[in-house]
Amino acid sequence: MNEQEQSTEEKILEAASEVFTEKGFAGTRTRDIAEKAGINLALLNYYFRSKEKLFEQVMKIKVVLLFGKIFPILSNEKTSLEEKIDLASEKYFEILSKNPNLPLFVISEIQKKNSNISKIIPINKIFENSIIIKQIKEKRPEINPLHYSVNFLAMTIFPFVAKPVFNAFELTNEEEYHQFISERRKLVPIWIKQLLEIKTENL
Repeated sequence: MNEQEQSTEEKILEAASEVFTEKGFAGTRTRDIAEKAGINLALLNYYFRSKEKLFEQVMKIKVVLLFGKIFPILSNEKTSLEEKIDLASEKYFEILSKNPNLPLFVISEIQKKNSNISKIIPINKIFENSIIIKQIKEKRPEINPLHYSVNFLAMTIFPFVAKPVFNAFELTNEEEYHQFISERRKLVPIWIKQLLEIKTENL
């Protein structure tokens, strides 16, 4: 692929990402993407053939962006559990601060009946085989490690998903919201590590 072809493909993917995020798969027309990319429809079809193929490529990019940079951290045999929590939290907040609409888009598409997310990236297999899961099981064998994973995701992702709620009820202005995220970036790893130390009975 020459530089011009690569540039055109990247332009289409960038436009598709914006339109799919705004309208979802069902509400998007390939004509919308072509107009956003500043090309004609025939050229878009030449590169991607169908809306389904284009969407699959966009989803792959977004899922890799949301999860791909975290898995190497979670699977590092040389870092402790506490170090993994610090690094994963920092990386997630970095990614989501730059891509605040990313979680809602991925979640909304995953929950659809025809979602093929497991084919794009086998999250379950990666999750089960990750070093951090083994470390959590060693530290808290009586608790399903999924609880800690869900708590981590909720603590990091929800503030970005819920930003429209913040705006609707005027809970924060833009400056206050960014300050809130900055504070949460420091608090989340502290909270997760504290949860790992809490003693539970009768589980």
